[in-house]
Amino acid sequence: MEIDAAREVRTTCPYCGVGCGVLAKITADGQVSVRGDPDHPANFGRLCSKGSALAETIDLDGRLLHPQIHDRPAGWNEALDVVASTFRHTIAEHGPDAVAFYVSGQLLTEDYYLANKLMKGFIGSANIDTNSRLCMASSVAGHRRAFGSDTVPGTYEDLELADLIVLVGSNLAWCHPVLYQRIAAARETRPEMKVVLVDPRRTMTSDIADMHLAIAPDGDVALFTGLLAWLGQHNALERAYITAHTAGFGQALFAASTLDLAGVAAATGLSEDELSRFYSLFARTEKTVTVYSQGVNQSSQGTDKVNAIINCHLATGRIGKAGAGPFSVTGQPNAMGGREVGGMANMLAAHMEIENPGHRERVQRFWKAPAIAGEPGLKAVEMFKAVADGRIKALWIMATNPVDSMPDAGAVEAAIKACPFVVVSDVLAETDTVRHAHVRLPATAWGEKDGTVTNSERRISRQRPFLAAPGEARPDWWIIAEVARRMGFGEAFAHESPVEIFAEHAALSGFENDGERDFDISAYAAIDVEDYEGLAPFHWPAPSPGTPLWPAGRPEGGAQAQLQSEGGAQAGTRPEGATSIERQPTRFFADGNFYTPDRKARFIALRPTVETRITAAVPLVLNTGRIRDHWHTMTRTGKSPRLSQHIAEPFVEINPEDAQRYGIGDADIARVSTPRGEVLVRVLVTTRQRPGSLFAPMHWTDQFAARGRLDTLTASLTDPVSGQPALKHVAARIEKFTAGAFGFAVTRKRPVMMAADYWAIARCRGGWRVELAFANDDIDWTAFAGSLFDAADAEMLAYHDHEAGQHRIAAFQGEHLAGALFIAPGPVAVSRGWAAEQLGEVHASQRERFRIVAGRAGADRPDAGATVCSCFNVGVNQITAAVAAGCNSVEAIGATLKAGTNCGSCRSEIRTIIQARRVQAAE
Repeated sequence: MEIDAAREVRTTCPYCGVGCGVLAKITADGQVSVRGDPDHPANFGRLCSKGSALAETIDLDGRLLHPQIHDRPAGWNEALDVVASTFRHTIAEHGPDAVAFYVSGQLLTEDYYLANKLMKGFIGSANIDTNSRLCMASSVAGHRRAFGSDTVPGTYEDLELADLIVLVGSNLAWCHPVLYQRIAAARETRPEMKVVLVDPRRTMTSDIADMHLAIAPDGDVALFTGLLAWLGQHNALERAYITAHTAGFGQALFAASTLDLAGVAAATGLSEDELSRFYSLFARTEKTVTVYSQGVNQSSQGTDKVNAIINCHLATGRIGKAGAGPFSVTGQPNAMGGREVGGMANMLAAHMEIENPGHRERVQRFWKAPAIAGEPGLKAVEMFKAVADGRIKALWIMATNPVDSMPDAGAVEAAIKACPFVVVSDVLAETDTVRHAHVRLPATAWGEKDGTVTNSERRISRQRPFLAAPGEARPDWWIIAEVARRMGFGEAFAHESPVEIFAEHAALSGFENDGERDFDISAYAAIDVEDYEGLAPFHWPAPSPGTPLWPAGRPEGGAQAQLQSEGGAQAGTRPEGATSIERQPTRFFADGNFYTPDRKARFIALRPTVETRITAAVPLVLNTGRIRDHWHTMTRTGKSPRLSQHIAEPFVEINPEDAQRYGIGDADIARVSTPRGEVLVRVLVTTRQRPGSLFAPMHWTDQFAARGRLDTLTASLTDPVSGQPALKHVAARIEKFTAGAFGFAVTRKRPVMMAADYWAIARCRGGWRVELAFANDDIDWTAFAGSLFDAADAEMLAYHDHEAGQHRIAAFQGEHLAGALFIAPGPVAVSRGWAAEQLGEVHASQRERFRIVAGRAGADRPDAGATVCSCFNVGVNQITAAVAAGCNSVEAIGATLKAGTNCGSCRSEIRTIIQARRVQAAE
């Protein structure tokens, strides 16, 4: 492929586990634009707000471009030699369990495969775990307990075929927007489809729900165990399926029957009427899909929650059928690929079991490895505790930011700082984790990477490069292979390209399989460069011809049909990577044949327990999560001005009753704390939040806020089976931060040091926007502004009203605004969007400059208000005005303002604004 030629390349989005196809168009002058791939079966051309803005995130600003050792530049040979020799010497002195890899669902499958192979087969330890432990480990554990394998039974098509979709602990509208859009589109076609949302919060996903069950934190086991008992009591069981294909039903039903409807109501916080209506709807709806995500997984009861859901589907035979089954949606683009290669501490490659001696021997023989890990390694939380207590002395972190994303993040940071040797492979030169690395290795980023990923429905897709690797950045697989060679394992790591790794991975999946294991893509074991380049998205399993595949049957046309390619094409015709797409989705378990010794699924007998974590000192339940336009720790989305406008600072949601109780108002700054730490965040008072609970997003880091690292508050409490941390149920307290002054600023340069108690920065067109708060107002605001703007030669205009506490300062360099600062005794009321726009305007006249100091756009420039639609930069005031003018539907708003017509992620918010306006008009 000609990297420097004008072209359009077919690739895959690097965000969530939906795995959307993306077409990246590169013009002759190097400009990049993206759009959804209409031929990709995950999204059929749809993209969310994050995917739509990918072209804004591929600049080289802040990139790590060269290896570094102890903060000094180094060549690759020196850096790789230091890594290999330090790991080798550590192992020789302290044993293989003294080293560890902490990897990521952001890695491609080829990267993941080599990392796992090096650690488990050649170093001989299982101390490799992943940030996917924080995402879907409980789903893996639940699948393995019930099915005997980590198998996702269904496909995305089931979401469109179902008559009932139960969304559990999933804010699909914001966290998996394209799946939400697929459901919404299906419902427009079939209005009789029902949707139930099970979530403590009334999220934007409730916009599509017929029923919202505002469940108490961790009430899910009781809810679904109660459902199993109800199904038994109302003769709503599929007895033939239970008898033929399952074991343990009697014990599970007996355990469930100890909980009556009143007991379920007490444990869930729901009324008996709500429970009866939901249970009845589930019982009478044959085509039911239960979609679950982090609200289920991120719990100390996560595995039991998964099995409580699966129990109900097994009991009704609703699994592996079109429009029916339990469905775990993953949070990362390649969490599934990591599961396939065994990239977790308690797994082997190709869905083999580390506890199984026969599996260990098989993998060791296939790899021709000198050793194989004999027992599970340390899971993520245990791993960083071992770093802290000195058991792990050399740590390699790849493509993730555990200083911000791990629970009890302050303790994790202290452990990393104290570790004798830390290597970080990353794309950015500065993250909260990279700053503690002894060796920093520059990795390639999305747009430069070449390999495969697997999405939530078991569909493998290609990520293809369309940009040249900048500086000395190298692919992760190359870095791992080079270290392995220097450790003496050259023959086993002689790969020269990702296709060689993928072919080996495929070959291992079919090695002595014969239908014994679910994961089999051995049809691709002999794949060559041409076929790899043109590889179409495909579901696994895809076994080699003649291999028995008793659980799933064979996809129509056979796996070999999926290898056929129409070939690459030049720009202006078909995109590079264009291929035929397989038409027949593959489901598991409709006819039983599970991956247990007797091929029967296992019911898990569950007795719900109610955990009370709040006390007088920490009286509120903190629920952590994500927002619409940001991703993980913002290393990618934080680069995008478009994505940074919707929500530009860390915040906490609180119910009005609780806000009144604690003396906190909307837009105040609050201190949220636990025994482990505290954060300062903006307050959002909303009835969407359940009384007695708080919600705050996990995205903000020291790179973007003064004290916004939310996971410094969370505990290292984990599920006893999966090892996944409980990030959704944290006992916390809240109090108002009494600010002497509030501030807002825009500046062309990124601020470096800010003497403010609270600050948060966000990208905007032409520069940065900054939110500020100060404990006192005894500050020289002109000097503060000069430091903030870093514009020594600028012409300053200022307005000061010391008695009122109002200060406004603007700095100009030539005809352009260098920065503007607005200070007030309360939250600053200036329009953020308007102020940010001034960085890109010409301000030649004194009148225009005084308008900035006044903080008002003028009658000819109405305030758009807070951003709702990121794609077209449409604000809440514009939408409200359009509603007042007669636009009474989302479609009408789209026709007038374009809002909601691109990615669709804001449609639920638009509908909320319309409904609020109707209520206001009625009053």
